[in-house]
Amino acid sequence: MTQQHSALAHLQRTGVLATWALALLCLWWWRERPLLALAVVLALMSVHAWVLALEFVLMAWQNRCDPAPRAGWRALLGAWWVESHIAVWVFAWLQPFAWRRWPDTAFPSAATSGQRAVVLVHGFVCNRGLWTPWLRELRRREVPYATVNLEPVFGSIDDYAALIEDAVARATAATGQPPLLVGHSMGGLAIRAWLRAAGAGAAQRVHHVVTLGTPHHGTWLARFSHLTNGRQMRVDGPWLRQLQTDEAASSHPPFTCWYSNADNIVFPASTATLPGANNRHIASVPHVAMAFHPKVMADTLKLL
Repeated sequence: MTQQHSALAHLQRTGVLATWALALLCLWWWRERPLLALAVVLALMSVHAWVLALEFVLMAWQNRCDPAPRAGWRALLGAWWVESHIAVWVFAWLQPFAWRRWPDTAFPSAATSGQRAVVLVHGFVCNRGLWTPWLRELRRREVPYATVNLEPVFGSIDDYAALIEDAVARATAATGQPPLLVGHSMGGLAIRAWLRAAGAGAAQRVHHVVTLGTPHHGTWLARFSHLTNGRQMRVDGPWLRQLQTDEAASSHPPFTCWYSNADNIVFPASTATLPGANNRHIASVPHVAMAFHPKVMADTLKLL
């Protein structure tokens, strides 16, 4: 089964095509001044890198008092370079154009022998295309999996609980085993919101939860967001306080939380940790790149 709709894919595809159209227009408009035309096009194509640079500066400033190890400027520069390239790959190719390359659910023959499934939950302004490298590896290993597109894109995190419920139910029905849940960024909060909504017994339906750069205690950047799910990720915001209060009265599955001192979206760094979880620090890895880091993927799949 493959999901046939992604509002985010349509939005990002439109943005990519509009950017290329504007670049071609610049080349034509200044066709008699090719160096100027090339400079304008390069500036247009590198806007995201300058935005990322600002994020890294703000992150370094906010992390100065965080208990996580400090990242040096050389490490931050390398992380910025990596993230600048990965952002193009993810937001200009995987999500807008390649998000349907793999089916959103795959239960190979190994599932019939009790092989545990993986449920993959993406984060803010993403879709299931983010998980393309994971899906390729899971299919190579014949590991069952299920993915979701969290929509509405800018809706409440609570609205995603039904989507995750469906994915967990599919994975459990096909394998007979509680699945491993993996959430990147806001996806980790969506998993926690689903656990709350699922009520008593939800913890027993999950083998383990792994979060990658999830703003469990919010992120400093969310103060600038006026979107519903963006506001819910504000540091010490009312939504997160209520979630924490509700969780205190219920059981929960084991959590592993990956966090980084070079996460340019979720900072201060320790906001991506949870009390009682296996909090795993990975140095000098930026936000989106964390989803593809070999150690993160390998250690996560060992939990199967």
